[in-house]
Amino acid sequence: MAASRKFKTETANEYIVNWLRDYATNAKVKGFVVGISGGIDSAVTSSLCAQTGLPTLCVEMPIHQAENQVSRGREHIKQLMERFDNVSTVEADLTPVFETFRKQVPETENQYLQDLTLANTRARLRMTTLYYFAGINSALVAGTGNKVEDFGVGFFTKYGDGGVDLSPIADLMKSEVRELAKFLKVPESIIAAKPTDGLFGDDRSDEDQLGASYDELEWAMLEAEKGKKHDDFTGRQKEVFNIYLRLNAINQHKMNPIPVCEIPLNLK
Repeated sequence: MAASRKFKTETANEYIVNWLRDYATNAKVKGFVVGISGGIDSAVTSSLCAQTGLPTLCVEMPIHQAENQVSRGREHIKQLMERFDNVSTVEADLTPVFETFRKQVPETENQYLQDLTLANTRARLRMTTLYYFAGINSALVAGTGNKVEDFGVGFFTKYGDGGVDLSPIADLMKSEVRELAKFLKVPESIIAAKPTDGLFGDDRSDEDQLGASYDELEWAMLEAEKGKKHDDFTGRQKEVFNIYLRLNAINQHKMNPIPVCEIPLNLK
């Protein structure tokens, strides 16, 4: 189940870099702040920001993080700093902050909901941290979500990794992000790693949580854009298409603007 979209990697890279630079210039800020997870999306985003020539701060924010995620992130940052003198890094260990928060809130009998809510809490603590560093550096928080995550299945935390100033790769499918990663010389350890949000403190992958791979979901998203219905498919294709439709439907509250209750003029 592969998507079929032509992608001009070098031209797209140049376009995004110029877009980032122009946006920052118009916003009258100095540069960018990017949260580094050890995953491909944050590696590509930080590489794009670095190419603008503007100060780019790579922030590590471990919360009970798996060692392989930490080492991949540091490998990428080291490589990026060797290539670009406008890149710097800082680490904010949020594990004690998270543990303090967890001790201050009540537990619930529904373990699934508690684990999910605490996972989202990790993402929201990181968002707060990124905005702290953005504030003291007069910078913008660059989002790392791709198109399938942000507009297909809504696989992000509202006001967590979804809380950003601008989204440079949110119009790129995951396969296009991978192509861009190779072009940008992102470490192979990151390109080959199984995608994970790292929010649960275990080795579960994004595919484990979603029930389908990004390649499969990308295919389903493109088919849905063509107006296809689930009855058009059988077997695994039908299963994946239904997964996509279900996630797309239940996560619309993340993808759409916050609804405003507009009061009729005759009531004001």
